[in-house]
Amino acid sequence: MKRLALFTLALAALSACRSSDHGELVGVRDRPAWYPSEPYGMVFIPQGSFNMGNADQDVPYAQTTPTKTVSIAPFWMDQTEITNNEYRQFVQWVRDSIVRHRLGEDGMVDGYEFNDPAEKRNPTFFDEYIMVNYPEEMQKSINWDPSLVWRQDRYPSLEYTEIIESIYLPPEERLLGERMVDARQLNYTYFWINKQKAAKKDNRVIFDFDDDSGYDDDFYYRDYIKETQEYSNRSSFFEQETINVYPDTLVWVHDFAYSYNEQMHDNYFWHVAYDEYPVVGVSWKQANAFCNWRTKYRNAYLRNSGEYTEQEFRLPTEGEWEYAARGGMKNMMYPWGGPYTTNSSGCYLANFKPQRGNLVADGGFYPVISTAYNPNGYNLYNMAGNVSEWTSSAYRQSSYFYANNFQPDFQYNADESDDEGLKLKVIRGGSWKDVAYYIQVSTRDMEYQDTATSFIGFRTVQSFLGRDFGDF
Repeated sequence: MKRLALFTLALAALSACRSSDHGELVGVRDRPAWYPSEPYGMVFIPQGSFNMGNADQDVPYAQTTPTKTVSIAPFWMDQTEITNNEYRQFVQWVRDSIVRHRLGEDGMVDGYEFNDPAEKRNPTFFDEYIMVNYPEEMQKSINWDPSLVWRQDRYPSLEYTEIIESIYLPPEERLLGERMVDARQLNYTYFWINKQKAAKKDNRVIFDFDDDSGYDDDFYYRDYIKETQEYSNRSSFFEQETINVYPDTLVWVHDFAYSYNEQMHDNYFWHVAYDEYPVVGVSWKQANAFCNWRTKYRNAYLRNSGEYTEQEFRLPTEGEWEYAARGGMKNMMYPWGGPYTTNSSGCYLANFKPQRGNLVADGGFYPVISTAYNPNGYNLYNMAGNVSEWTSSAYRQSSYFYANNFQPDFQYNADESDDEGLKLKVIRGGSWKDVAYYIQVSTRDMEYQDTATSFIGFRTVQSFLGRDFGDF
């Protein structure tokens, strides 16, 4: 026994002698190098400070948009609004995932069974220590390897035919037998951690003083030692949302009374002619679902490639949007400067409603291609006009009076279910049907988060990991 102890000590001493850090604090060694990469279709917005609010006189709204100096951290932003074709990638992914899940359920079709989550791990360890605690649904992994067969004359089996056809409209709902995907089934379920809720969760002990104490109000004391199960259980902050992802194409009809826009309903989202036009008919909730999917889609690729994952894609805050729209210029009205909406040749610089309703004076009519008109100083297209854009921020008239000047975001640390006003979200930029006032970089507008219209789209952002490219 003594020999074993001496041998163990000798090994420990030998391993200490072999240490390459000489007992110094050098950090964890052999970590893979990382360099920031430019996300496809996005541009870098450097950190900076600006005066948020109106750069022109605005008497009626002087009390709702006062000038406020704020600072913004660096981030990536989509160069254009999310286009029909980009959003269609999301819709088709949802469609395919639903079909593949049905094909893999109960081994209905050979070759499409769910992946075994223990295949690429040590089965004994995984099964014994992890899988036993996983809900059954979380153990299922869709098999994306086999191709889907969409041609009816090439369906491989009766079971496959029944499952594929289940994603289409039933025969009694088909006009003249036209085969169309049933958009009502295109539901995307996703999960996230409610960080606002987690930040509010603290363990406060309430001391109720007697009348003799001289205190009228209760005294709140934060207990940093005592922990409750509710506070320590991370799953209490998990949120789940199921949202139908297909755009509401009927917005073209119900947005405008006594107006003929049926041709836009029929073609705008699906026809190849409109692939590079901004997607519309998408609510704030659908835009957030898109951000979640884009994050998972990108990070899944990075994990499979053995690379570091990236920050989440999300909607810009109201402060980020205005900072980016200004393009590095200060105290101006429009992304190109101002104070006019035309250049020296008299050509309009954005797609909006000039001249009391002459929609074609600026070269557009409905939304135009997402790269129309010149970009601003940050190389961003259509930060004024074309379509208004969702932001992550809730709308309050008095936001500017109490918002932080450090990365301002008007979420108020409140649960949306507790405050109806938080369901009213800020939209920015103005649209093809708005007058010039609404395309100013400082103009605020709002819409309810579950509303979809023919004049609201969105673009996404991604926080930059670090301070600047020069640091790497």
